[in-house]
Amino acid sequence: MMEIRRSASRGHVNHGWLDSHHTFSFGSFRDPHFMGFGPLRVINQDRVSASAGFPTHGHRDMEIISVVVHGALEHRDSSGGGGIIRPGDVQVMSAGRGVRHSEFNHSADDEVRFLQIWIEPRVRGEAPTYQQKTFGQTPGLRCVVSGEGHDGALHIKQNAALWRVLLGPDDRATHTVQRSRAWVQVVAGTLDVSGVRLFAGDGLAVTDTAKLALSAHDSDVEALIFDLP
Repeated sequence: MMEIRRSASRGHVNHGWLDSHHTFSFGSFRDPHFMGFGPLRVINQDRVSASAGFPTHGHRDMEIISVVVHGALEHRDSSGGGGIIRPGDVQVMSAGRGVRHSEFNHSADDEVRFLQIWIEPRVRGEAPTYQQKTFGQTPGLRCVVSGEGHDGALHIKQNAALWRVLLGPDDRATHTVQRSRAWVQVVAGTLDVSGVRLFAGDGLAVTDTAKLALSAHDSDVEALIFDLP
């Protein structure tokens, strides 16, 4: 079974320096039909203006994943973690028993576009940790985050996995769903998923489906697939 979450149905806030679309309920936006999907609680598609960013603030007991699609975003946190996140990079901050962090766009004239993702951990109250890795822009499917130790993937404290999908025009691929459900989020381009056409910003909830047939439609596609318990 598949349920489409169209881009236009998402929550939207614009603070001037931050323009954000919320797939699930977040902050002042509440949609009782989209409070999350299993342990997946947040997918925010954010635009951060030049010379702006998130001031230092705190989180706890959440696996926070950042995927930059344009620009460069600097991260600093109280666990000692930090780095510049660029396209092709993935960052994981496990907030654990509590962490304070900030993100900033140091460019004087270029915005940052990135996805902020929250997944609930199955283990709470542990020490916060920080990970960052460059995966590059090689076409295909690549597991970039995993609770099961996929080769080369960053680790989270949940039985879930995040796959990045990069396809050229008319490319095809197949994803085998390894858990009880999956969520597909299209970042750019037009993607057909087992006969369902999705556009940039669209999401797709998948249950009771073992395989997903993926095909790009006339343009480059970037998407994320969450394999979830």
